[in-house]
Amino acid sequence: MTRESDSPIGQPAESAAGTGPAMTAKSELVGRDSSPGSEAGAGVKKLPGFIRAYVRFTDKLGLRVGLVAMALTFVLLGFLVEASVARLVFGVSHIWSTEMAMFTMSAYYLLGGALSEQDDYHVRMDLVYSRFSPRKKAISDVIFAPILIFYLGSFFISAVESTVWALDYKQVNYSPWAPPMAPIKIIMTFGIGLMLMQIMAIFFRDVAKALGRSIE
Repeated sequence: MTRESDSPIGQPAESAAGTGPAMTAKSELVGRDSSPGSEAGAGVKKLPGFIRAYVRFTDKLGLRVGLVAMALTFVLLGFLVEASVARLVFGVSHIWSTEMAMFTMSAYYLLGGALSEQDDYHVRMDLVYSRFSPRKKAISDVIFAPILIFYLGSFFISAVESTVWALDYKQVNYSPWAPPMAPIKIIMTFGIGLMLMQIMAIFFRDVAKALGRSIE
């Protein structure tokens, strides 16, 4: 049985406990955070829809290609084991297995570059960057990202030209096995292009963070 005399204003205790200033403020805060579209209610603006769609697409593509690149480590291991067994057990050296290991390693780091950037696994050497706040890091990245975008853009154009040349002239590697160079150059071009796309996606994320906007 509820005792009404326990309430400081003669009302039931449950009603009095929910009418204080602290509870009112807390209720408003919870209501703001849990309601649909609370982000818009909090005044956080979003970048344009096509930019957010581009970032989502690039992240998904980079992740899937990166997973394929991870699987290439097993292919690389197979070529290295074959070369070692052939040399140590049978006393022969297979040039093809050595060169395929080189091509596989090249495909591994070219295709995995976008995922490394996405997960921030790349090597960074700095003196003061690590001491910046997240927003200052974003501003710094926005300032210097165009340099990297220009470099990768130039690299991508050169890769396209090199791939076209390899296809037109049927370029082969200068070795007794003489494998065609077009396949690895196509992979190289795709990997560089994907990394360029990922850098631009990260650039948009940094712009959103610097402006206090949402990219999701």
